[in-house]
Amino acid sequence: MRILTFLHSFEPGGVERVALRLVRRWREQGVDAPLFLGRIDGAMRAELGDSLDHHVPRQPSFSVAGFETLWMIATLPAFIRRTRPDALFCAGNSYAVVAVAMKLLLGRACPPVLAKISNDLERRDMIWPARMAYRLWLRIQGRFIDHFVAMAPGLEREIAELARPVKQAISIVPDPALSRAQIDRLRAARQPDEGRKGRLFVAIGRLARQKNFPLMIEAFAQAARPDDRMLVFGDGPERKALQSRAQRLGIADRVSFMGHVPDPALQIGRADAFLLSSDYEGVPAVLLEALAVGLPVIATQCSAAMRSLLGDGALGRLVPVGDVQAFAAALADAPLPQDSAASLAQARRFTLEAASTAYLDSFAAMTSAKRASCPTEALGQPRRDPIPPMMTSLS
Repeated sequence: MRILTFLHSFEPGGVERVALRLVRRWREQGVDAPLFLGRIDGAMRAELGDSLDHHVPRQPSFSVAGFETLWMIATLPAFIRRTRPDALFCAGNSYAVVAVAMKLLLGRACPPVLAKISNDLERRDMIWPARMAYRLWLRIQGRFIDHFVAMAPGLEREIAELARPVKQAISIVPDPALSRAQIDRLRAARQPDEGRKGRLFVAIGRLARQKNFPLMIEAFAQAARPDDRMLVFGDGPERKALQSRAQRLGIADRVSFMGHVPDPALQIGRADAFLLSSDYEGVPAVLLEALAVGLPVIATQCSAAMRSLLGDGALGRLVPVGDVQAFAAALADAPLPQDSAASLAQARRFTLEAASTAYLDSFAAMTSAKRASCPTEALGQPRRDPIPPMMTSLS
């Protein structure tokens, strides 16, 4: 089976990180798993792209970063026609528009699409007109996408209710955020600093609007004690604005923006609590990393999966989305008690080793259903044609 994954670039992101790990794992399992990238920019190229063969379209003389989705829609169809994959892997919600475009542009020549739902579908952060438009867009996805994957129990109900897939093809595959070896490394990194003055809070994430770091900074300013500190690992378009906010609130000397760091979870083992302030998420990989380390969590209820992920409160505290006062109250109560064994058991449910096989089972079921409905198509037949070599990039 040939499974084609398409990503915009190596720019850091949870969706992209998981997709790159899956591609590598599938190849280790002997699966033909090509990877198409719109461009090769991004900090994860050195971290996760090393020795991972990928295919890039010929680049124009200008940057395509500002319209990367349109660029992919324009360049991906030719690659699909040339390589004839059995299935397309849509790695997250942000790529759904590309998947639907492939269905429209290629028609019956488009392979079946399996889409992982990586974010909350309710989107209560949106104003009413935008939310209604988004629900219409989900219904459109339900008509074109062949199979949906929910990343945790409970999320499949959102897919069924809001996307209403025509074929009702939905699987639950725990998000492959961690490997077994990574869990062991993270667990070993847990070294509480009992001699430290004050508490240490940590957060990991792209500094973008969805993550609502302003709420976290405001809550820290309200609840932090004089010796408390906060480390924020990640980079993004809002970094300067967040630094300015910390300066205005008088906490710039206690909030450190660490930038993009490979495997940042390995550096949070001395913390007292992990913070997540997002407006919406699916199954946040960084939260699972924090549980593997053994940190108690303070998080917004940004996904239908959050309550089950935190063991109904046993592994952390949930507060309403956008509620600064509630977040600050939770910070004031930290450090919270933590069941170390339960935290580790929860993290071990979300391993790459288990998920990669579950995904392959879903792909096999999807392509078998496609063959049954279109017996005249050669979907899934053995090929002798190799994938074309990587196209030359001019950038």
